[in-house]
Amino acid sequence: MQPIRVEEYRVVSDETTMRTGSPIGQAPPRALSRSTTLLFAVASGVAVANVYFAQPLLATLGQDFGISAASVGIVVTLTQIGYGLGLFLLVPLGDLVDRRRLIVTQLVLLATALTAVGTAATAPILLTALAAVGFLAVVTQTLVAFAASLSPPAERGRVVGLVTSGIVIGILLARTVSGALADLAGWRSVYLASAALTLALTSALHRVLPRRATPPESMRYGQLLRSTLALFAQERVFRIRGLLALLIFAAFSTLWSCVALPLSEPPLSLSHTAIGAFGLAGAAGALAAAPAGRLHDRGLAQWTTGTALALLAVSWLPLAFTRQSLWALVIGAIVLDLAVQAVHVTNQSLIYTVRPDAGSRLIGGYMVFYSIGSATGAVASTTVYAIAGWGAVCVLGAAISVLALLLWARSSPTARSP
Repeated sequence: MQPIRVEEYRVVSDETTMRTGSPIGQAPPRALSRSTTLLFAVASGVAVANVYFAQPLLATLGQDFGISAASVGIVVTLTQIGYGLGLFLLVPLGDLVDRRRLIVTQLVLLATALTAVGTAATAPILLTALAAVGFLAVVTQTLVAFAASLSPPAERGRVVGLVTSGIVIGILLARTVSGALADLAGWRSVYLASAALTLALTSALHRVLPRRATPPESMRYGQLLRSTLALFAQERVFRIRGLLALLIFAAFSTLWSCVALPLSEPPLSLSHTAIGAFGLAGAAGALAAAPAGRLHDRGLAQWTTGTALALLAVSWLPLAFTRQSLWALVIGAIVLDLAVQAVHVTNQSLIYTVRPDAGSRLIGGYMVFYSIGSATGAVASTTVYAIAGWGAVCVLGAAISVLALLLWARSSPTARSP
């Protein structure tokens, strides 16, 4: 019997990993229970919501800490900067160390940072603690990568879809919950309540999560970060899906970062509570997109992406009539969030399948595109609104959506679809 050459072993090993999601000689993971998947989704949603709690509280924070109206936006900016840094510096660690220990440690530190925000006595302490909250809230993406790694390939899309639904719902409902809780018990209660909930979820995850079943990557931390950049150059699917993420979240942010402006002005003049309630419509759309993961598992990722991007472009038509009818806003928000969520779930399912061994790096890198898109959409939409009004914002959102559809059509022919 001839010995197997190293090159042949690598081919077999790579093929086995692609087919089963596990290295050669290792049994593929068993399906996660529904309750465990739900715990992943809730923990992910709660963690990411912390990034958005401050948005309806800016006026109150400015008054309490003596921050001018022109400068109070730094509260949101520092949180988002912290989140972006965490995506690049913390999430890839999931490929290097035990994910269970990483998640539990991050959640404990996140609860500590939230407590610091809720008890802050000066502006420097508040701003530092908020930056730390953003930095540590990326535990959300570590949870996504861990859930994907614990799922067999045939179930991976469904699991990623459910967990990602929890994230989108957490983002959309954060403003509503924050405003309502602040009205009842003050803004500090928002962060202290979140700290308590985070610790409770930490205890539950500590009991449920398994330890790493495979050896960690044999590389140093610096090599790990460099390999994240290298993956973008090496993996075509990563590049395409990352660019799609940038565009769909630019469209998402174009709506949700700007819609409060026309709603708060005459003739609508809605209260902050009423404006926040429209996040419920977006949450309904996100929930409706849950089957996207199952469609991926059935081999329909390309069809799902194309259909969702077409819906994303169409959603701006009813949104353009927001000033004339709030029902138009509800319908448009549901369709837009359904489309964004469907593409987002499909993106993550596809990129994880390419290199299961680098799942944390791929998802962390992918979410950097999400952050860039979200920031770009927020700045662009508010600038366009100030210059040309809500109609121009809808044209901007539609243009971004059509660009995403064209990118998908151009880069994903059937013969070599990612």
